[in-house]
Amino acid sequence: MIQGRFRSRSEHVLDDKGRLNFPSRFRDILRLFESETLMVTSWGKQHLRAYPLSVWEKFENKLLAEGREQKGIAHFVRYVIGGVTECNLDKQGRILLPQGLRAEAGLRKDIVLTGMLDWIEIWDREACQRGDETTRAGFEAFDDSLAQLGIF
Repeated sequence: MIQGRFRSRSEHVLDDKGRLNFPSRFRDILRLFESETLMVTSWGKQHLRAYPLSVWEKFENKLLAEGREQKGIAHFVRYVIGGVTECNLDKQGRILLPQGLRAEAGLRKDIVLTGMLDWIEIWDREACQRGDETTRAGFEAFDDSLAQLGIF
């Protein structure tokens, strides 16, 4: 079992070609997955998700094994799986985010990367700030779920 997880958040600036500096702490975790490949896909309208290749393959396998039983899943598969792009780290530790994915997520220049344990979210900074404000305003809504997990 992989012990490393993607944690914390960092702010970055996309260069003119759409390259994103990938934080060294995230590169270190990616190496634990024995890959320098990220599978990046749009996740709704607000952000992108970047998965290590091995985590992405588990996600696909779960969809293959159990997804066919879920009503309407074909639309999700078409959008998320059909839109995924393989992004490899370059020698400077950057990934190139394709223009189409940047446009779908509304990414401009200022970017926030958020570690989500097994994957990374890639947000436009202003959208991330708005999302954080909404989360803070309704934080008590997590109490029941956290209690059920034995955390709270």
